[in-house]
Amino acid sequence: MAILNAEDLRFLESVAEVSYANPFLAERIDYERRALGSEFDESQANWNLLGDDPETQQVNTRKIAERAYSIVAGVQQLLKKGAAGDRQELQLYEDTILFLLYYYYAQRFKDIIVKPQKDQTYEYFKEFTHYWRHFFKLPVDNLPFQTEAAHIFACFFQVRRAFYYIFRAIVGRSTVAANLRAMVWNSIFTHDMRRYRRAFYQRMGDFSTLIIGPTGSGKELVARAIGFSRYIPFNHKSLRFERDFSETFFPINLSALPSTLVESELFGHRRGAYTGALEDRKGWLEVCPPEGTVFLDEIGELDPLVQVKLLRVIQARTFQRLGTTRDSVFRGKIVAATHRDIHQAMENGDFRKDFYYRLCSDIITTPSFQQQISEAPEVLGDLVAYICQKVAGSEGEAVAGEVLSWIQNTLGIDYPWPGNIRELEQCVRNIMIRQEYHPAADQASGQNAVQLLSFREGTLTLEELCRLYCTHVYANVGSYVETARRLNIDRRTVKKYVEGND
Repeated sequence: MAILNAEDLRFLESVAEVSYANPFLAERIDYERRALGSEFDESQANWNLLGDDPETQQVNTRKIAERAYSIVAGVQQLLKKGAAGDRQELQLYEDTILFLLYYYYAQRFKDIIVKPQKDQTYEYFKEFTHYWRHFFKLPVDNLPFQTEAAHIFACFFQVRRAFYYIFRAIVGRSTVAANLRAMVWNSIFTHDMRRYRRAFYQRMGDFSTLIIGPTGSGKELVARAIGFSRYIPFNHKSLRFERDFSETFFPINLSALPSTLVESELFGHRRGAYTGALEDRKGWLEVCPPEGTVFLDEIGELDPLVQVKLLRVIQARTFQRLGTTRDSVFRGKIVAATHRDIHQAMENGDFRKDFYYRLCSDIITTPSFQQQISEAPEVLGDLVAYICQKVAGSEGEAVAGEVLSWIQNTLGIDYPWPGNIRELEQCVRNIMIRQEYHPAADQASGQNAVQLLSFREGTLTLEELCRLYCTHVYANVGSYVETARRLNIDRRTVKKYVEGND
């Protein structure tokens, strides 16, 4: 005997789709609209494009929750009285209860995410299990067991972290930004949330992620969003998560270190493994827990010999400290990023193809800032406001108006922002401090003109000449490794000249 009429059945089908859909894709809004029909508030139709985290304040979500609760409360009473319900109805009942529980606790989860505390306990899990038993401890089969409560609680906390960190990392109302948010969501949960909940939550560490995009486009922010949004088991006895999510991200900038130190940072070393190795040291691969993420920034600059060792880590999940022959196991996740044209690097022999094909199981491409504002010019104002709020605090709103006016009147709306969002942030800071900003291209052109004049007059020192030529080659090829190869010098020497370090 059916326990849902046709109208309620269609409504709960839409609720289930809302629950499991990627929240940053247009189809999520379509499911909300389908659920509410004429009651859908169209003013909320683009909430997932706004670059904010409005999940618990969503008008349409509240409307869906109110109607959903009235339906499942009736279904619960029928099930208590012995009504059987078919498999589809029971599945929809389960999906809807999970939807209601998530949104009931979403704000409490967010409060903890925004202000995490050491050794945080989650006393309200006791209340959560009370509701779990209330809705699922019924005389029917095919409903979740009591033991699943802790796992679902952990999934809810993970979903809430993902919402928060994705919105925080990727600001902007353009569809380019929304699509990037959707890509990051899939990187965390895959395209099938039901399958993720059943089994994949245990396996996502086996999938490496490669983030490709221009310098300053937010690759590290994307990596952090992924790293802080991984599944962490919940211990129902101690009322704590097994790991503090804020201590699970381990970044290393590969271009900033010589190869020996890169290996030491990654793999660790034994005392005496090389000059200066005065004591045993664990590397990030050993320190990283199963729920953790090692972020390899500028992977395109990595020495090919180290690429071979990392390939083994990804393939066999094992590595050795420098100076030892004992295998250690890596249990976390690897996320890598590069601004280089990785396919060109493979053709040039700077990046191993077998290494790339171990990294490319999940690729995310971050768009340039120019791509965003060319599609949605208002993104410039959004990001200026966001940066000013972060930098200027209570003065943020007033400062944002001044900064945006200066940019529009001085740089113009067609300025290409070659340094992407990172350049915009420095532009904001410059204007806040001295009410002006000089793009690097302007500074470089003036500096180069002086240097070229000095070159013609023969007044450049050898050091200045090397600096000028290295910088010129690097500007053309965009890579320390390729510049070093072309000039037949060490990569660190190139970096010294380009960055002006002594």
